[in-house]
Amino acid sequence: MLWIGVLCGAAQAEVILVYTSAQVAPLVLADGSGVYPDMVAYLNRQKLGELSFKLVYLPRKRLQLKVESGQLDGIVIGMMPHWFGDHAQKKYLWTAPFALDSYVVALPPGSHYTPGASGELSGRTLGMVLGYRYPDLEAWMRQQGVVRTDALSDEHNLDKLRLGRLDSVALAESVLRYYRKRHPADRFVVYPLPARPTERRFLVPHGMAAVYDKIAPVLRKVKDDSEWQRTMLRYE
Repeated sequence: MLWIGVLCGAAQAEVILVYTSAQVAPLVLADGSGVYPDMVAYLNRQKLGELSFKLVYLPRKRLQLKVESGQLDGIVIGMMPHWFGDHAQKKYLWTAPFALDSYVVALPPGSHYTPGASGELSGRTLGMVLGYRYPDLEAWMRQQGVVRTDALSDEHNLDKLRLGRLDSVALAESVLRYYRKRHPADRFVVYPLPARPTERRFLVPHGMAAVYDKIAPVLRKVKDDSEWQRTMLRYE
């Protein structure tokens, strides 16, 4: 009878798909760890009723279409409201952020750039990620006159910058910091970009409000949770 009870309990578990389009360290690492896998594991340790969370990769364009067409059958990790035109946070449900980041531009060693000055990078290539939108950077890109060049990931762009095949790369500061741990000899010149801080949140469709009600209280408290803070220190 005990085994029957265990099996029945397992059968009742509801698997919640957690979508991401990230394939870059430290958000997702090749060994299966990373900020996003660790956050999913963290949620699973909270024992939120019968919910079980599973991280699933989906290319950014397909993920964007899935969200905006109303066909989302899960939740999305690491998003911001204005990336989906949801400034008022009415289209979707949004948790509190579990991580903060900022955008920077990386230039070859010896480069000079004056933040706020127009056209200093005019005609130069700027590495970005294929399928990604950068609404916070659009005005800056027009002001500078850069030529956007896409790659599959920020790491690919940084490799190209290191090899002299790109003039600059715009990316999250955490990604650059982690890359530099593996390439300590690189001497990129780095400047902050005029963009609001990146608050990595969960996007939840209104049809999954019951899931939101379970995870939202956890995410509101995560900034004060020493377990989560220790996890984040691995990627500093």
